[in-house]
Amino acid sequence: MFRTKSVEQSIRDTDEPDSKLRKDLTARDLTIFGVAVVIGAGIFTLTARTAGSVAGPAVSLAFVFAAIACGLTALCYAEFASTVPVAGSAYTFAYATFGEVIAWIIGWDLILEFALAVSVVAKGWSQYLGEVLGSRPPILELGSIHFDWGAVLIIAVVGTLLATGTKLSSRVSAIAVAIKLAVIALVLVVGATYFKASNLTPYIPPAQPSEKAEGVRQSLFAFLTGSGGTSYGWYGLLAAASLVFFAFIGFDVVATTAEETRNPQRDVPRGILGSLAIVTVLYVAVSLILTGMVPYTELAGGNATLATAFAIHGDMWVKNIISIGALAGLSTVVMVMYLGQTRVLFAMSRDGLLPRGLAHTGAKGTPVRLTVIVGVVCALLAGFVDFGTLEEMVNIGTLVAFVLVSIGVIILRRTRPDLKRGFRVPLVPLIPILAALSCLWLMLNLSIETWLRFVIWMAIGTVIYFAYSRRHSVLGKAAAPSDPDLMSHSRT
Repeated sequence: MFRTKSVEQSIRDTDEPDSKLRKDLTARDLTIFGVAVVIGAGIFTLTARTAGSVAGPAVSLAFVFAAIACGLTALCYAEFASTVPVAGSAYTFAYATFGEVIAWIIGWDLILEFALAVSVVAKGWSQYLGEVLGSRPPILELGSIHFDWGAVLIIAVVGTLLATGTKLSSRVSAIAVAIKLAVIALVLVVGATYFKASNLTPYIPPAQPSEKAEGVRQSLFAFLTGSGGTSYGWYGLLAAASLVFFAFIGFDVVATTAEETRNPQRDVPRGILGSLAIVTVLYVAVSLILTGMVPYTELAGGNATLATAFAIHGDMWVKNIISIGALAGLSTVVMVMYLGQTRVLFAMSRDGLLPRGLAHTGAKGTPVRLTVIVGVVCALLAGFVDFGTLEEMVNIGTLVAFVLVSIGVIILRRTRPDLKRGFRVPLVPLIPILAALSCLWLMLNLSIETWLRFVIWMAIGTVIYFAYSRRHSVLGKAAAPSDPDLMSHSRT
């Protein structure tokens, strides 16, 4: 169960003709993918809600804290991706350090993360489509069944683009990113005309008690300590940092494209760290302008958005502009998360932990079969399922991956110091340890309900591993010469 797959073997597998991905991407493409997936509708909603209900004007500082925590993990991803430039991201990294069973667990975890992310964001895209069209959300009612055809539409379009080629997907992402960056620039310019420094005082408002969630809806930290939460103050600022951290989730998807990058040792670290730097500047700028436009108390209530601040000043036309920006933003989030899902499944299939036939690549160098299967599953989820609190499952799945990648850097430094590393994390093991601890802290702030669902999903994955994956593992077959199926995998 704990057999590891060598880095050299992982790299050799990328040359198999039947499952070879085309190397088309550059550092610019990867930076676009990173910005595309991180900057979504959250910049138009999360900033206002966090400022109004949790942190006040200090929300901009909360973004800085979150960026630091996220940056620590990004450094670890950059080293791994430059050392093991193979599709699969955290799954592939875990296979090289922790062993097969842990790799399977993290791969199973990433399947949940990406599938839910694609479906949930597609439903958000559908809602914004209704706003842009000036009508109700594009939902077809079939008796008691509600079919969200808008969500299915965006998944179908994105799936077609990804099946056609990763380079084309990057070009489309670049156009969508340009649109939403233009919208953000307009928001900053117009918002600056209403900016008043007095609205930023007090920068960290006095702490106030907040409503405490009960039962399984309370955070694991609150359950373990019996403590109640507070809004504003220093505790509110730290809580806000935990909240806005999730606005940065998605940069790790850049690592899944390492195998399709022309010069992964150089370009993947640039793409990961470059995109993170860009989005941090944008988040901090928007939050400063927002809290300078209106007093933070006018954003309280939980339903405030960036458009709320402009509505207070009578600029309702900006709401339509923001909706267009959100629509473009969510389009690229769906695309890059969809891409990440297919590449993780591709890597697991090539290793035999899932049916190897799924790892077949077509004439365009993309896993068309997997792309279609993922599209159908996500379309069914987005079209018919009302997710509710299931959205938090995306967060816990991501954080588990972050923790393992951070620890994996330390392990691989000790077990394989000879490997060529295009990028090296400074101050090892301090930086990876701080990255893992910051992610564990954020996990403690998730609800008990989310933890219970995660445990159930992991239990299902464990059953599948012992029932199928362990027996069909290519690495396992290579280590057992008596296996009658060995010859079919002799090249591996």
